[in-house]
Amino acid sequence: MLPNPLHPAVVHFPLVLAFLFPLFAASGFLAIRRGAAARRAWLLPSAFAIAVAGSAWLSVETGETQGKRVERVVGEQPMESHEETAEAFLAMAVAVAAVAAAGLVRGFTGQAARMLTMVGSLALMGMAIRVGHTGGQLVYRHGAASAYTAKGGTVSTPPTRGNEDEQ
Repeated sequence: MLPNPLHPAVVHFPLVLAFLFPLFAASGFLAIRRGAAARRAWLLPSAFAIAVAGSAWLSVETGETQGKRVERVVGEQPMESHEETAEAFLAMAVAVAAVAAAGLVRGFTGQAARMLTMVGSLALMGMAIRVGHTGGQLVYRHGAASAYTAKGGTVSTPPTRGNEDEQ
């Protein structure tokens, strides 16, 4: 069964992956510098970049789906700030993934793409901090979670099948 709301459950994936990405990019880069075949050593960093972009896309999609409900609680300005930052993170993640994939190419183009990926992975980490900060403000400063709670603080989700006895 999927959690409701889904956005808070999936939003942590791109943030964590963005923080790990520089380590994977650096590892691939160092393996190449130590003599490993560039294409083989760069497969994992490329796949990791695609995972960051894919999880960022999923986070943006779930945020858009659930955003109107939260906007009624927190207001338009904080939501727009978070949405714009998240969309910028997604755009940057897609761009870095494309550059990382170009790192699989031989010669100067691949070498330049791998260097740009290293820089891009650090920039993504910085953007992840900004997105996480604006999302945290929605929850902890503006009370976004209250969009999913009823009076009394109980979560307003229907009971799941098979566990009616537990409630």
